[in-house]
Amino acid sequence: MGRRPLEDPLTSQPLSLQPAGPMPAWAALLLVWAAAEAAEDCPAPCACRALDTMGLQVDCRGRGLTALPALPVHTRRLLLANNSLHSVAPGAFDHLPQLQALDAAQNPWHCDCALTYLRLWLRDRAPKELQRVRCAGPGVAAGRALGQLGGCGWRLAEAGVSPGLWWDAALAAVATLSLALLAGLLCTLSPRGGRARP
Repeated sequence: MGRRPLEDPLTSQPLSLQPAGPMPAWAALLLVWAAAEAAEDCPAPCACRALDTMGLQVDCRGRGLTALPALPVHTRRLLLANNSLHSVAPGAFDHLPQLQALDAAQNPWHCDCALTYLRLWLRDRAPKELQRVRCAGPGVAAGRALGQLGGCGWRLAEAGVSPGLWWDAALAAVATLSLALLAGLLCTLSPRGGRARP
């Protein structure tokens, strides 16, 4: 049985370990600096490594995290899968301008208004991840992908009935009832009184 090639944890694409050519001295120095930076700033429960494209990969998968650790400012790829994360504080990734990839699957996410920041961040930067992140609750959101939820989680986007449609139906009902009452009032106040002439 042959060995399987290494795969990128976010895209499942095979990683190429072949060098593209000789590395200039400045690039080697830059990688050494990035590796030292990674070791220095890495949060204790996680493992960090310098990426070829600058920045860090912070691997916190399966560490039992219940909250995000303090993340290095150079984080480019953040792996949070298989933890016990319920929510992400608003602004949690705002100090990470290089963050491009986030794996947040396999956590018991509580998909209420507190998770709106994460949903919007993923929608703007990693839309495919919205289908991988599943909600543990509350209620009707349980078991659904974060990308299937609208608003604060309790309004299901896939249900086919948006809150705007309910509002429109309520307004139409009120308008119809008002017209019926107005017609009845006009009928009783008319000089004929709604009766036929003799």
